[in-house]
Amino acid sequence: MSVSPRDPLPTLRGRQTQAAIDAAARAVVARKGILATTIADIAGEAGRSTASFYNYYDSKEAMVRHWAVRFRDEARQRAMAAAQPGLSDWERSYQAAAAHWNTYRNRLAEIISVSQMAMVSDAFAGYWNEICSVPIGLITSLVKQAQQQGFCEGSDPHLIAVALVSMLNQFCYTQLSGQSGTAAIDDDACINTLAEVFYRTIYHRKAPHP
Repeated sequence: MSVSPRDPLPTLRGRQTQAAIDAAARAVVARKGILATTIADIAGEAGRSTASFYNYYDSKEAMVRHWAVRFRDEARQRAMAAAQPGLSDWERSYQAAAAHWNTYRNRLAEIISVSQMAMVSDAFAGYWNEICSVPIGLITSLVKQAQQQGFCEGSDPHLIAVALVSMLNQFCYTQLSGQSGTAAIDDDACINTLAEVFYRTIYHRKAPHP
């Protein structure tokens, strides 16, 4: 993924304006979704003119492309915690679940934007696939390592990874977008739930046939 957003203006005021526009865009997207969001919506939320938006982004799509890069890089950085040596199987499962949850928690608007744009744009479908390839690659590697220890025998590591990432994505989106109907989100409970599913999926031994 190669994106070259405009350089931020070097003045303090310019940086503050860009930060206000980004924050406003995230707020509007979280409420309406990216497809229903207009640049006028973003400018109004930020208390700026529509022209201010174009000082930083050529279009709404350009803004989302820039977000996609930041999201991908953050997801990759967070995922590294689950790949470090010396962890127990449970600790590795917990770190992987926490990385996914916390990335969604911090970048919900970016995720909503890229995933929705992927439905109508081949380019954004490519961005979304690249973003998902980060956890899929990590989990595929973890499954292969687990199989060397006798776990998860006979299963396709890549398919397990795709299934787990699909589950993780949907769970995080449903909880954090407010679709779960809960008034307050218990981060620890959500991470532990995901870690349990992750652990039981990968680190299990098949029961012998009767």
